[in-house]
Amino acid sequence: QVQLVESGGGLVQAGGSLRLSCAVSGRTFSRYAMGWFRQAPGKERMFVAFIKWSGDNTYYADSVKGRFTISRDNATNTVYLQMNSLKPEDTAIYYCAATSRRVGLVYGYAYDDWGQGTQVTVSS
Repeated sequence: QVQLVESGGGLVQAGGSLRLSCAVSGRTFSRYAMGWFRQAPGKERMFVAFIKWSGDNTYYADSVKGRFTISRDNATNTVYLQMNSLKPEDTAIYYCAATSRRVGLVYGYAYDDWGQGTQVTVSS
């Protein structure tokens, strides 16, 4: 079983930046694709970004493309989400997730393990 712990959330003004971290333990981190998802109040969980095991293959939701950057450090078993130019509509609980699958990575059901989430609030 894989354990994931997110951190770095908080309150920020519109236009500001935050960097989320997800520490992973329990299995060989480097073999996993990692994803970030978010869930706003009253809405379904939505895909944000994923990064494959090698780190050179990333993909983003259109709503965050150009503003968010996903990265990973296989030496420290950590995945990051750098969020710039934040907007009030980015307000949500952000979750990281891990999977050994190689396809379908924009879908939540493709991921086997999830963190507990970290709250991001962007004020206008």
